[in-house]
Amino acid sequence: MDNLKKTINLLSPISNEIWLEIEKLFEKRILKKNEFFIKEGVTAKNIAFLKSGIIRAFYITKEGNEYNKHFFIENSFFGGYSSLITKKTNQINQQALTDCEIYIAKYSEFSKLYGKFPELEKLGRKIAENRFVEKEQREIELVTLNATERYLIFQKSFPNLELLINQYHIASYIGVSPTQLSRIRNKIAKN
Repeated sequence: MDNLKKTINLLSPISNEIWLEIEKLFEKRILKKNEFFIKEGVTAKNIAFLKSGIIRAFYITKEGNEYNKHFFIENSFFGGYSSLITKKTNQINQQALTDCEIYIAKYSEFSKLYGKFPELEKLGRKIAENRFVEKEQREIELVTLNATERYLIFQKSFPNLELLINQYHIASYIGVSPTQLSRIRNKIAKN
């Protein structure tokens, strides 16, 4: 739980009293490689913190193609945020690409603490703000940058991740086919 506490305090420092309340809510779980944290079509109930491992967030098009929307790496919060907030069914799948150690809590229990501890509400806002900025930046990159530029940003944003996951996941994330990704990597290697 040390990683969770450190990450929270980096985002928005909290008192030990608040930490003791938060700590009660989270329980450790192991998510095995290829296991889903949440699937599309269900209503989200939990939030999680990723201590170790890699999780991808993706959706499946009507044609059956998978599109990787985001990768969560260690010390990340994740969950079906839109579903948690709207109480509607989740649209994004979240799946472990490696074995993962996570801490999981019921969102309803976590959000109950907002009224009791304003600092915790500030933490929730900080997490949401960070996600919004990441999402907006990603959308801009997808429409304004070419595939090579998106690949270079991926490498900078997720150092060494390409050594741990299948290349088709990276290709999907940057919006190209695996063959196109191979060409991009070869071109970069030659320069």
